Amino acid sequence: MTTARSWWRRGDNLRADAQAAKDAAAEAFYELDTAQRDLVISIETITAVDSSPAARRASEDFRALGERIDQVSAAYIAAVDAYDLDRDELEAATAARARTELTKAKDDLVRARKDLDAFARGLGPLLDKAETQLARLAPAVERARQALLAASNALDAVRASGLRADDLAARLAALGPELTKLNQGAGTHGVQETIRRGDEVLRTAEAIRAEAERLPERAREIDKRIVSLRTRTQALATRTEGVDPVLSELRRRFSMACWQDLQHVPERATEAVGRAEQKLQEAAKARDEQRWPDATALLGTVRALLDDADAAVSAAGDRLRRLNEVSKDPQGEIERTRFAVRDAQRLAMQGRTTPEQRHARPLDEAVARLDRAVEGLQGRHPDWWHFLTETAAVRETAARVVTAIREDRATGRP
Repeated sequence: MTTARSWWRRGDNLRADAQAAKDAAAEAFYELDTAQRDLVISIETITAVDSSPAARRASEDFRALGERIDQVSAAYIAAVDAYDLDRDELEAATAARARTELTKAKDDLVRARKDLDAFARGLGPLLDKAETQLARLAPAVERARQALLAASNALDAVRASGLRADDLAARLAALGPELTKLNQGAGTHGVQETIRRGDEVLRTAEAIRAEAERLPERAREIDKRIVSLRTRTQALATRTEGVDPVLSELRRRFSMACWQDLQHVPERATEAVGRAEQKLQEAAKARDEQRWPDATALLGTVRALLDDADAAVSAAGDRLRRLNEVSKDPQGEIERTRFAVRDAQRLAMQGRTTPEQRHARPLDEAVARLDRAVEGLQGRHPDWWHFLTETAAVRETAARVVTAIREDRATGRP
């Protein structure tokens, strides 16, 4: 009986060891399975947001690791299924084999879990980046929706005031498909694309809202410009009528060279004023039809036409004034020009015994040019306009030399 009890106790101990090994393996299997499921969520988060090579490599590595986990899990399940530890007739050798195989399965599961944990730690930067992107997703979509609502409300307010704003309404309607895609979500279009779309919708909707809110002011500005340009057009038409007497006096008192470039001013100014009146009518019609971009463009054309005509009409009067002044007192123009040249010469000689040739040469040429212009005043009908253009050119040369000298000295150039 003693021997029988000894064998029974030995068999019972082996069964207990095998059961302990089975329990340990089960715990290892559960922990590995739980860790793997958690990591699946992390990988899905990364791949949903990140399409970089590092993210693709992480997904591939996880797939390979999953295959290994499947192998050790299958080995564990096979070991569990192979042995019925609750059977009364369990032999000692069978219990020993069960313990050995279950212990090995547990060790393999633990090693796989350690590898899985190490892999999870390596995913940290990618996961942080992905979660940051996901954190932007909901706010980006919500901001876009709110911006669309604000744009729609602003448009309704503008229409209530009597302005149609058809172009803004068309632009807002064009955002409808984009809103549909936003509502479909990142699951359909991806996280990054959804965030990009949300940001784009936000910018466009905010621009529409801002333009809608400014539209009443824009309408008032266009109304003011129409009135102002109409007044200017009428005034310029009156001034244009005074060009012919000015040209008549120029022809009577001065040589042809002094006025021949102005003889077509009346026709050109009259034509420009006529075109401005036509474009102004078109602009007023565009404003009445609330074609704001067209009205703005037409008013810009009117202003350019009036500027050209105004410059031409002013040129005739200015020419007569300047010719009158210089013909009465040419010496004043001469002295003013000589002073500019002498001032440049003094600056060129400042701190030197001889001037730099690059400064002295143009000044010498300017002096000679002025002398020739003065000599050209001899005769019964001098070309006063040529004289004025020459003196202006001489003063311009002196000014360029002064600027060059100052720039040289500012940079330390000798």
